[in-house]
Amino acid sequence: MITSKNLVHHEFIGLMVQATNEKDSSLKLVGTIIDETKNTIKIEDKNKIEKIIPKKGSIFVFELPNGEKIEINGEILSIRPEDRIKKRFKKI
Repeated sequence: MITSKNLVHHEFIGLMVQATNEKDSSLKLVGTIIDETKNTIKIEDKNKIEKIIPKKGSIFVFELPNGEKIEINGEILSIRPEDRIKKRFKKI
């Protein structure tokens, strides 16, 4: 089960997300994650338009299946998805 404490250790594909980019206001998007690489997240909006958002410089607000919303700075997600799932992060 995905929770706010273990979100970074889970697969993001299929989750709803709101993305914003500090440097490029045109990279603001709400939709479903359909792919992820080391440096980007691909999101499909409600109109089936796909957009690739860079992780660095972006803020992502993930909506978990239980409705909870979690904000994560894309800088800490800039790692290959398969490595991110295995990595242990320091608790704040």
